[in-house]
Amino acid sequence: MHAIQARVLTAAAVVAVPLALPATAWASSTSSSSGWTTYQASLDPVTANKVTGSGHAMIQLSGDQAKVTVKADGLVGGASPHAMHIHIGGNGTCPEPSEAKDHNGHSSINVADAMKDYGMIGTSLTTSGDNSAKSALAVKRFPSGSSVDYSRTMTVSSKVADNIKSGKAVIVVHGVDYNGNGKYDNVLGASELDKSLPAEATDPALCGALAASQMSSMPNGGAATGDGATQAQGPDTGLVAGGGALALLGAAAGGYALRRRSAGAR
Repeated sequence: MHAIQARVLTAAAVVAVPLALPATAWASSTSSSSGWTTYQASLDPVTANKVTGSGHAMIQLSGDQAKVTVKADGLVGGASPHAMHIHIGGNGTCPEPSEAKDHNGHSSINVADAMKDYGMIGTSLTTSGDNSAKSALAVKRFPSGSSVDYSRTMTVSSKVADNIKSGKAVIVVHGVDYNGNGKYDNVLGASELDKSLPAEATDPALCGALAASQMSSMPNGGAATGDGATQAQGPDTGLVAGGGALALLGAAAGGYALRRRSAGAR
């Protein structure tokens, strides 16, 4: 009788062992078997630019395939487009208020000011078509309005994928309302990226560094497969003079190399 009881207790102990494993071990195993790893970022306001909004970004990565979701509120409303990018090659951080510089007589942070923090554009989070750095200012293909609800599955470069995995990738949502008049104007002068655009249209609004998540899969309502975005794209609103836009191509000696996109290339 004692021998039978001993065998029963031993069997129960063996069954109980997997149940005692930490939750992180289960998440890691599931993530590995599915082939997707999840990265998340809290999108915090760049307060030096008078931004009060907030948001959240998530990327599921498998090889060069990325399922991207961005949700944000408290941005410039109306038909104002918000360029969004995965920035790489910097310190994997967001700018601090102390980094603000004088722009047209006002203390603010533009893209060039924050380049050492979050680096250059690796991927443009466009709603359709090209998603490379060449579409950095393709304003017709970015979400518009005070709220962003974006999802798209896309191919990213190996450099972008490596930066995401190493914790050096940063999500940035651009477009600020520095003087609180509900639109982009020239209060901060012209954009350093395209002199035909006001700086408010290209300055960073929300920023967040991507970090690996314990989550093993996308939650309900996460990014869907396929090429597209959940938010319809808004009109150009005249931000691109003559219908053209500059594409941000790269950095050299801490600066930007720019070229103008052709008028019909969208």
